[in-house]
Amino acid sequence: MSAAGDAGAGAEGERLQKVLARAGFGSRRLSEELIADGRVTVNGEVAELGRRVDPLRDEVAVDGVPAAVRPGLVYYLLNKPRGVVTTASDPQGRPTVVEMVPTEPRVFPVGRLDVDTEGLLVMTNDGDLAFRLTHPSHGVEKAYLAEVAGHPSPAAVRRLREGVALDDGPTSPARVSLTPPNALRLVLHEGRNRQVRRMCEAVGHPVVRLVRYRIGPVTDSSLAPGTWRVLERSEVRSLQEAAAGARPGRR
Repeated sequence: MSAAGDAGAGAEGERLQKVLARAGFGSRRLSEELIADGRVTVNGEVAELGRRVDPLRDEVAVDGVPAAVRPGLVYYLLNKPRGVVTTASDPQGRPTVVEMVPTEPRVFPVGRLDVDTEGLLVMTNDGDLAFRLTHPSHGVEKAYLAEVAGHPSPAAVRRLREGVALDDGPTSPARVSLTPPNALRLVLHEGRNRQVRRMCEAVGHPVVRLVRYRIGPVTDSSLAPGTWRVLERSEVRSLQEAAAGARPGRR
C-alpha cells in the first residue's frame, strides 16, 4: 500500500462512506452499499466497510471513475458571450470569463473558447477533472452550432464528417448535420485551436456565428448569455464518467 494509502487508512482519516456522501453519492447508507458491493476503490484497491481515507491525498473511485472527494471543489457552468476572452486576465483590457464568476474560491476555465465564440464553458478548481476533460486521449465530445456563409452542399457536409485537411493535420471524423439553409451542428472529439472555424472555412463556408451548446453530456438551453450556475452533482459525475470513458453509473 502507498504512503498515501497508509495515511488514509489511519485513525485520523474520515470514514469512506462519509466522504462519499459529502461528494454526492447519496446518504451514508447508500454509500455503505457502494462499498459493500465492491464498487469503490481507494488508491486502486477495493475498499472495505470501515475504511478511513484522507480526501486530500487518497484517490477514491466509484465504478472505476475518479470521484471528486477533495473538500472545497466547485464547478460552474458559464454561458460565455461573444467578446469575452477565456483567460484570467487580458492585456488589452477585454472582459474575461474569470470576472464573470465568483472570485473565491479561484477557478479557471476548462479548455478555451475564442473571443468571438459563444456558449458553454466549465469553470472549476478541480485540476484533475480539467485535465481529463481537455486531454485529447479522453475524447470528450463538444457540440457546436455554426451559422456559416453560403449554403453548404451535401458534399461539404460529407467532407466535414469524414475529416478535413488542416495545416496541423487532418481532423478526425465528426458528426455533422445541416439545418437549412446555412446552419451546421458539429460534434467533435478533438479540441484544436479554432478547429470548427478552420474546418468550415476549409470547405468554403466561413463561420458567421459559433455557439458551443454541449460539453460531454452537459447542456443547458435556458442559461442566458453572460450568466452562470453551479453544476449539479449529477452533472459533475457525468463529466467525470465522460472523461473516464465510462458508462453512466448504476446508482
